[in-house]
Amino acid sequence: MDLPGVPNALLDALRAASRELGCAHLAFVGGVVRDGLLHRRHGVAWRGVPDLDLVVEGDARQLALALQRICGSERLTACREHGSFGTVELCLDGVLLDLATARRESYPAPGENPVVQPGTLQADLVRRDFSINAMAFDLISGELIDPHGGQRALQKRSLELLHPGSISDDPTRVVRAARYAARLDFHLADDSLEQLRQTMERWPWRWSTRDVKGKAPPALSTRLRIELDRLLQREPWAEALSLLQGWSAMALVDPAMQDDLQWRQRLTGACRLRVPLLPSLLLGAADPLEVAKRLDLPGQQTKVLGQCRDLLAWLQEHAPPPGAPPSQWCRALEGSGWSAEAVVLAVCHRPAEWRLLLRWWGRWRHVRSPLTAAELIDAGWSPGPGLGAELSRLRLQRIDQEGR
Repeated sequence: MDLPGVPNALLDALRAASRELGCAHLAFVGGVVRDGLLHRRHGVAWRGVPDLDLVVEGDARQLALALQRICGSERLTACREHGSFGTVELCLDGVLLDLATARRESYPAPGENPVVQPGTLQADLVRRDFSINAMAFDLISGELIDPHGGQRALQKRSLELLHPGSISDDPTRVVRAARYAARLDFHLADDSLEQLRQTMERWPWRWSTRDVKGKAPPALSTRLRIELDRLLQREPWAEALSLLQGWSAMALVDPAMQDDLQWRQRLTGACRLRVPLLPSLLLGAADPLEVAKRLDLPGQQTKVLGQCRDLLAWLQEHAPPPGAPPSQWCRALEGSGWSAEAVVLAVCHRPAEWRLLLRWWGRWRHVRSPLTAAELIDAGWSPGPGLGAELSRLRLQRIDQEGR
């Protein structure tokens, strides 16, 4: 199986290291096998892969050490071990490799992190999400291993879950289904779609931070945020989010988001204004700040989302009256302590006053006093609070003159 951009010398080094250790199997797995077959057999353009996933029946760390001995530091320029996961990240001949020990998984409860143990290549394929991602190309035997009908699913352009409990074990597979369907133009198989619907109907968690017994496992919340980030950063997000909403699956994030009809407008605006997409999406939640904390958003994004929520509430009750001068808007926005990031995020939500918020963010906040502090001192002003107040007055005066 030829992979464009993968040097033969790299493949030879991997085979040599596996022979040295007597490994039974060393195989490419996952997306690289799927995309390679789509390219070779179905005429799909080869887009390349950011890294190559390999699974070894044996010890990934020992295989990495063997590669270091065979290739030396000139060819193997990076090697980082993740002991708790049995994986090693390598850079060999300029190609990034993720090398993992074959493992099997079991889920102690729905949505929790799996219990991982060493296993066979076949067991490693069983733990994957869809049949198109559960194929392997064995570098030792040259065999394409396809125990779950992945090639047939590629031909049908179908996403097929591997077992009846796939989604209840890991509900983030729903987000991955939307990602793959949008990117590859695949559809969810009928039985997989039925499994999704049944799982959503009996969704077991209420996601309330005030009800500990009703909370989803924290690990699931974090994994869900990671999958949403990947969807928004790497995929055709409009198509993927439409699929999630059509599957009634936005409730995985927050029930209110299932009925949110404004997400496309917000995210389109966020793209134009270069605003992070996930906080913009979460504005459709009943309590965006609560959802952000549950999903463990980065601290700055959570802070901005909380400020935006407060700003939107302030607009409903305390916004300056229609026809108020720009200086009044500047005093109100700048005196509140809201960040520029919170204001532009509110613009994406399109409140009635969004154009005024946009003018402040894009223009008014950058306006400076026509006179500098040094020029005012030369004119007789003394340093101190009065000088600052005069600079502010002159600035607001200029904004009113230029801002209408």
